[in-house]
Amino acid sequence: MEIQKAGDNSQQIQIQNLTIGIDEKRAREIYDEKYNIAKNSFTEEALKIANERVKELENRLIPKMEAIDNGLKAFADPSFQLLLVEAQKSAAATERKVDYDLLSELLVHRIEKGNDRHVRTGVHRAVEIVEDISDEALLALTVVHSVNSFIPTSSDVNHALDILNGLFEKIMYSELPVSNNWIEHLDILDAIRINQLGTFKSIEDIYTTMLNGIAVVGIKKDSEEYNQAKDILQKNGLNFNMILVVNALNPDFVRININNIEEVENLKIIHSVDRGNIVIPFSDTQKQAVRSVIELYSKDSNLMTKVRKTFMDEWMKRPNLNKLKLWWDKLPYAFSITSVGKVLAHANAQRCDKTLPPLN
Repeated sequence: MEIQKAGDNSQQIQIQNLTIGIDEKRAREIYDEKYNIAKNSFTEEALKIANERVKELENRLIPKMEAIDNGLKAFADPSFQLLLVEAQKSAAATERKVDYDLLSELLVHRIEKGNDRHVRTGVHRAVEIVEDISDEALLALTVVHSVNSFIPTSSDVNHALDILNGLFEKIMYSELPVSNNWIEHLDILDAIRINQLGTFKSIEDIYTTMLNGIAVVGIKKDSEEYNQAKDILQKNGLNFNMILVVNALNPDFVRININNIEEVENLKIIHSVDRGNIVIPFSDTQKQAVRSVIELYSKDSNLMTKVRKTFMDEWMKRPNLNKLKLWWDKLPYAFSITSVGKVLAHANAQRCDKTLPPLN
């Protein structure tokens, strides 16, 4: 029960579940209202160019926000409106066409992850530096972020490498920088923190770790361990022939059909029925059975070295992965990417490939 009191001569107004509806027309009106604030910074001579650039941003931003559930409601948020003014100023100040897409991606990211204050801070600072970051620095930052962030879900080595090759074909949209001036440039912009005493892990180490369900020795066919694995799986109601596959990197051996060991937690049984598929997650006992099979993998260091070499031979056959490794090997020292750099690089990566997931 709700009780509301007022004076004898007062009027009571009760509003419950108030929502503010924003359609495309109103969103564009708010956009223009905010621009009236931003454009006060420009002289009459600069206004024509600024108007054209800010319109470019609007035409990229509104459709993206419409595509998000309740995305246009953000135009009623005071915090978003303040950020919008800064984005309009940045758009007006840059002649680089890619920046309008980049700014729109950052604003969308602000909507999707706006409850996280770390993300919010990173987005606000990223909007400020869009006009300052050089082409080569943005490209290199995006490549490093992509190496650290994206992993293919396929459990087939050739398919997984093909996916990565296609991704970096889009991400490496221009020639990678030869000199290392971009590193200091990013540090000045607070997008990275340089660690001159450290070095990055090799591409081989990074991806054989990410794909540690694929880059393995496995269990030798028809061995004692092979028979143990078969027995463990069958006793737990698991189809031996579906779960164990031939290791393409080591054909005399088999392995669990996953791309990363952590994927054991997400394994499912799929039953086909007339009306579609029934998906049943593995029980805890079945997950433990799979882990027990993984414990039977050969730990022979010579075989592991051979598997890693075969993995990298396949890697180097793919032109974009080849180019990535050769460039990566020449990086002089390591650096960490700040929250500012992450949102900027991720926005740029999503600009290049619309299928990429949001930044966690």
